[in-house]
Amino acid sequence: MWETDVIKKIRPFTILSVAYQWLGGKTQVIACDNQSEYDLLKKLHKLLDEADIVIAHNGDSFDIKKINARFIVYKFHPPSPYKTIDTKKEAKRIAAFDSNSLENLGIDLGEGEKIKHRGFAMWEGCMAGKKKDWEEMKKYNKKDVDLLYRVYLRLRGWIKNHPNFSESGECPNCNSRNVQKRGFRVLRYSRYQSLQCQACGAWFRGEKISEKSHHSSSQKI
Repeated sequence: MWETDVIKKIRPFTILSVAYQWLGGKTQVIACDNQSEYDLLKKLHKLLDEADIVIAHNGDSFDIKKINARFIVYKFHPPSPYKTIDTKKEAKRIAAFDSNSLENLGIDLGEGEKIKHRGFAMWEGCMAGKKKDWEEMKKYNKKDVDLLYRVYLRLRGWIKNHPNFSESGECPNCNSRNVQKRGFRVLRYSRYQSLQCQACGAWFRGEKISEKSHHSSSQKI
């Protein structure tokens, strides 16, 4: 509504389709081509309620807030708490790419690009109930999530404070058991085993080295 070329608001925004996948699964699409927005939101609420971590590109600033707005309109209660990983934020924090858009990251990392579409004509066709436009919308939405998944995997080992996937000594970023000891990390008052995941490349801290072990190790050196 802030854009000066908007002449008149006809109705509030609605969510037309949602693409998602569980980590390592197949991408699924739910859309309003054969159901109401309320039914779509009910399914989406269940997905978010089950999720421990939600990964999205620009999700913290856009997707999640837009979803929450529609939940509130339809009087849904909040889903159970989940952590978020915003790949746009992480890319910006980690590096200096030419652009942090999903399209550009996909191209720069050699992971593919978004599907081209006809712009507003596609959205207009969906609102008019045209099957061809709905198929294009769902294909476009699905491709975005497929690309997001590949970009996330490329960034995962670089993400600091990644939500912990580990259950018992595995890599906290990807849960791999292929972990290698790589020296020690020395803090002001303590010293820890330094570990690196050989799957995603993440570095993390292992168990604390006791003073006794530290002196013993020093004598051997």
